[in-house]
Amino acid sequence: MELLQKKEIGQFVAEDFRTAAVFTEYGIDFCCRGNRPLIEVCKKKNIAVDEIVLKLNGLTQQGDGTTHAFNTWPLDLLASYIEKTHHTYVASKLPIILQYLSKLCKVHGNRHPELFKIYNLFEEVSEELTLHMKKEELVLFPRIKEMAQQSNLEHPLEAAHFGTVQNPISMMEHEHDKAGQIFRTIKKLTNTYTPPQDACNTYQVTFAMLEEFEKDLHLHIHLENNILFPKALELEQQLSGEPNVNA
Repeated sequence: MELLQKKEIGQFVAEDFRTAAVFTEYGIDFCCRGNRPLIEVCKKKNIAVDEIVLKLNGLTQQGDGTTHAFNTWPLDLLASYIEKTHHTYVASKLPIILQYLSKLCKVHGNRHPELFKIYNLFEEVSEELTLHMKKEELVLFPRIKEMAQQSNLEHPLEAAHFGTVQNPISMMEHEHDKAGQIFRTIKKLTNTYTPPQDACNTYQVTFAMLEEFEKDLHLHIHLENNILFPKALELEQQLSGEPNVNA
């Protein structure tokens, strides 16, 4: 029990994604802030840690119900999956949601001025995620794939122009934090994506899309922050022959 309490949130989800539902139920951020021990989070939120541990243990006793064992995938496969699945999703949904939010502002903005704040926040995160994904696709992910393939070869890994992979990873994690903060504000402004009484169908659809987008973003960031990035750092240290200072 004590070992589970000291375990980091992100590690729970990395090992079994079903645990994400438990943390979501208690309003615990498992993606952007997944590097915190369970007991620390529970104390801060005034949650009984034993209660959560019982639910997590219950999932373990049910057997392995995960759809994808992401934690066991080769890094080049995982990076390609994130790009093809989550990057494609984000790129396709951003313009649609922006269009719908713009329409809501025009039609309902007078009665619901918070819509303008939601639009501005989503426009900001849209621009940042677009640049963010490009940096991953053009710089970080190719390096991770190169390292994954290099691990099967004998000749040494050539140095990257940006130095250690920790440099782009730190930048990506910082940008993940900012996106997470923006969506926490959006969630509050939308009353947890609950349309008002006078909401039309477009209003309801837009809020549903925002909620779906946030859920996908949580999984997207989780796969990077809690699985891909730590494993990439570990692999780089193995290839360079240096000890893992984070161990």
